[in-house]
Amino acid sequence: MESALDYWSARALLDWQIEMGADEAMLDAPLDRYTLTDARPAPKPAETASSGPPALPRVEEPDPVALARAAAEAAPDLAALSEAMERFDHCDLRRGARSFVFAGGRQGARVMLLLDPPRREEDRAGAPLAGTAALLLERMLAAIGLSAEAPDTERAVYMAPVLPWRSPGDRAPDPKDLAMMRPFLDRHVELADPEILVVMGSVACAALMKGGGLHRLRGRWGEVLGRPALPIFSPAHLMANPAAKREAWADLLTLKARLETGG
Repeated sequence: MESALDYWSARALLDWQIEMGADEAMLDAPLDRYTLTDARPAPKPAETASSGPPALPRVEEPDPVALARAAAEAAPDLAALSEAMERFDHCDLRRGARSFVFAGGRQGARVMLLLDPPRREEDRAGAPLAGTAALLLERMLAAIGLSAEAPDTERAVYMAPVLPWRSPGDRAPDPKDLAMMRPFLDRHVELADPEILVVMGSVACAALMKGGGLHRLRGRWGEVLGRPALPIFSPAHLMANPAAKREAWADLLTLKARLETGG
């Protein structure tokens, strides 16, 4: 039979165990933790639900298109529509634009031009067209007997952009912005009540007409909101592509012939 450890031997062994990290006595015999199972009972459903804060109800985000439609339909006239559009704060474009651009020309005109969104010059001027583009448009209209400044509605034109605010850097607008503001544009056409629409520019054409882009559709009559619509190049495009002026002239003659035959 082995002799019992003396005091100093036992003390030396204890000191060694402490240095190795065994500084707390738990059991008289070793414990095999690989054979243990979790003996805790599973929480009941009621206990699980009460273990944390109650779930908050989901808040549905408002649909900006539905809000725009409601605001547009509530506008009884063009002045009220302009005010409703300017107050509409769900379109982020308004935060980066200098001006709100609603319309130009003469209300009640037979012809309504639906234009591309404002660019830098239009944003600065607060007008649907400004600078050289506005001068070119006036010459184009004068060539077929029309004018944005004509005193009578037979020879006058009315115009509005498909978006009232400039996109940052004059980039192509996001389709979501076009869809968001479309109810206002539809109501604008309804209240202006023109006989003929001229869809002027690639963005306006893509937003309003089906069947292809402006280069494919230009000069061919289509329909927008139940009215005859003619897509043609914008003044900005003609300034950048002078060779397209011949096609633009042909399209203007098509518009003139339609007006002379009664719309």
